[in-house]
Amino acid sequence: MKNLLNKSLKPLTVFAFVVFALSIPTYFLLVDWIWLKELDENNELIAQRIENEFNDQQISNEKLEESIQFWNEIQPLSKIEPVFEPLKKDSIYSIRRQNPYIEKKSIDRFRGLITNIKINNLNYTITIETNVEESEETVVYIAVVTFFLFLVLLVGFWILNKRLSKKIWKPFKDTLQKLKSFQLNNHTKIQFSETDITEFQELNTALDKLLQHSISTYKSQKEFTENASHELQTPIAIIKNKLDVLLQDKSLTDKQYDTIEEINLTLTRMSRINKNLLLLAKIENRQFANEQEFYLSEIISNSINELEDFISDKNIELDTKILENPKLKSNQSLAEILVSNLLLNAVRYSENGSTISITLTKNELIISNKGNQELDKTTLFDRFKKISPHSKGSGLGLAIVKEICNNNTWEIDYQFEDNQHHFMLKF
Repeated sequence: MKNLLNKSLKPLTVFAFVVFALSIPTYFLLVDWIWLKELDENNELIAQRIENEFNDQQISNEKLEESIQFWNEIQPLSKIEPVFEPLKKDSIYSIRRQNPYIEKKSIDRFRGLITNIKINNLNYTITIETNVEESEETVVYIAVVTFFLFLVLLVGFWILNKRLSKKIWKPFKDTLQKLKSFQLNNHTKIQFSETDITEFQELNTALDKLLQHSISTYKSQKEFTENASHELQTPIAIIKNKLDVLLQDKSLTDKQYDTIEEINLTLTRMSRINKNLLLLAKIENRQFANEQEFYLSEIISNSINELEDFISDKNIELDTKILENPKLKSNQSLAEILVSNLLLNAVRYSENGSTISITLTKNELIISNKGNQELDKTTLFDRFKKISPHSKGSGLGLAIVKEICNNNTWEIDYQFEDNQHHFMLKF
């Protein structure tokens, strides 16, 4: 995970670097264009000055030819030549060649101009060539300075990001910390810190409304489930007691007795479903907040003892392997329900005389029993999903197991290998 400001700083840095890289050829082209433009203007001025200086001398044509010849010898970069017809258009060019003013071999770039001049009313062309100072060197200096400023900008952004983020994001982090510690079952309203940042203030206002609604809804659901359970359990208990009394009536026929017994069994199942649904509601509403430390091996041992008669009736052998004895911190009642449901599920759907394997390691509890075919993993932990259509269970046992795992951030998984069902609890 990346910090929000650091994440936004990265593309800005990349963008700035791309702009810096593109600025180097841009600088080169711009500086070179400006420099050549200045040289072209300078060459025109030189040509005009030479024309004026020759005309100001007012010398004869013979002397003029000698002066021009002498000029061409001492000024190899400014050549004057007579023409019969003047050029229709000035010629501007760039050329690379040996610099005649430097003894050592040096290929330089020159900017040239060929234009018309008139001396003593005679037509001449003059060629002016000016050495172009290498713009590459200028661009290199500019690039170095730009890169230095780029580094200063980058370091400045990083320092400002570190210093300002602590101050700017303090209200947000305070809100986040309070949300993390918020417990819905405590019914305690969060007091958010005041902030002068509009977006954070709007966030706090929206969260405050949302939490108030959640607390109100939670209270209503809690009261409903408790009232519904109480109101259902009372008539069920009354009906069950009356049925028990009725079953003791010796005047009942066998058919009447069987009918009442079926009603009694259905009523017992209804009572069990009611209790399980209430349990699920309490787990979902986080009403089992009391946590304590306990050893899982003790929970397993207690569950085995509670189901001892059921296990003996089916002549099932238990293969218990306690490789590690992890100490967990959770609501112990929920842990007992979880282990009991898994073990009861294995016993209920195991064949008579089979073996159930219980393996406990440092981070995992595995309960395995024999089976003929793989179960549907997609619906296995759904409510009212029975492993067998002939089961007398409520179909809520594994749903309760799943909800308890979600409540404790544990994981429950199922695999089928070598005709064995494996329920794996990871904590």
